[in-house]
Amino acid sequence: MDTLSPRGYVLVTSERMQGVLLLVFSRYSHLPFLREIHTESTRTGLGGYWGNKGGVSARMTVFGHSVCFLNCHLPAHMQNLGQRVEDFESILQQQQFQCGGGMGVLDHDLVFWFGDLNFRIEDYDTHVVKSAIESNRLSMLWEKDQLNMAKQSEPTLRGFEEGPLIFPPTYKFDVGTHTYDTSAKKRKPAWTDRILWRLRATCSPGPTHLPTVRRGLTSWLSHGLRVTQHTYRSHMGYTISDHKPVSATFTLQFPFKVDIPLVTLSVDKEWSKVSDASVSFQVVSSFARNSWDWIGLYKVGFRHAKDYVAYVWARLEESDHLPEPNPATQGKRLEGEGTHPGQDASLSQGTPSRT
Repeated sequence: MDTLSPRGYVLVTSERMQGVLLLVFSRYSHLPFLREIHTESTRTGLGGYWGNKGGVSARMTVFGHSVCFLNCHLPAHMQNLGQRVEDFESILQQQQFQCGGGMGVLDHDLVFWFGDLNFRIEDYDTHVVKSAIESNRLSMLWEKDQLNMAKQSEPTLRGFEEGPLIFPPTYKFDVGTHTYDTSAKKRKPAWTDRILWRLRATCSPGPTHLPTVRRGLTSWLSHGLRVTQHTYRSHMGYTISDHKPVSATFTLQFPFKVDIPLVTLSVDKEWSKVSDASVSFQVVSSFARNSWDWIGLYKVGFRHAKDYVAYVWARLEESDHLPEPNPATQGKRLEGEGTHPGQDASLSQGTPSRT
């Protein structure tokens, strides 16, 4: 957070299950349009009793479109391909979000799936794989990649897309070096660390892993949601693990945007201390209010929701309402304004007992 906050990012939510950690950050300007945020976790280690393997997820609506982020750590070892697929199916089955009457991971408009997925390279022995890496013949290894092959045969994996694997396998290295495993086990190098995405009701994807593919990869929903991947790379300079980290950058293009805030705040006057602060607020009529709602005062550059200076409980009575968000025109920005003053609130310092 100390690195991202100066760049205008705020921690939206997080979920952790032992060593599996998911952090979702957003630019400050997008925060009013991230809604219905929920997280889930599923243990699959030791038959579901241990969280060393499994998945953690976070879902939300982004400008009116449902997006889910799923971070998984699947079973290791070459021979456990079937177990990896089975665990992934179990994670999908168990993770049901309590929004809109219940929603599974694959029910979202867009899913990002990533993590130490542990898929290996079949058939070739270790020296053949290393030779192919040294001579940059990565395409011959990709053809034997278990995840690539499983996407053709496993119904659960169909529809997931991935950018071209033009970086060397990211596992397994001697810690502190750039040398593939020299231990007695001599693990075969593999692309265990992956980033994929899935659009609901996608058009047929193009040939995404041909060696000649170098430009941004674009996919889209039938109703116009576009995803463009700009980079997909490993960071081979890191040596603190036997894995090398992987990153990807994307652009999302929405056919329409729900960009009317659910809550609008306005400061009534200038003030120099928290005890003198006074604000009014308005909410849209469909916003589900409850007695635990509160308003926080934050410094510029705040890092997360609990990083407030002061807060006040938002009273339920006498609420005024803004016009409903209504994406009537696709592809255009929605605009609206509220004309009635809302409730007044004075801020106090302390800590809400529930957020």
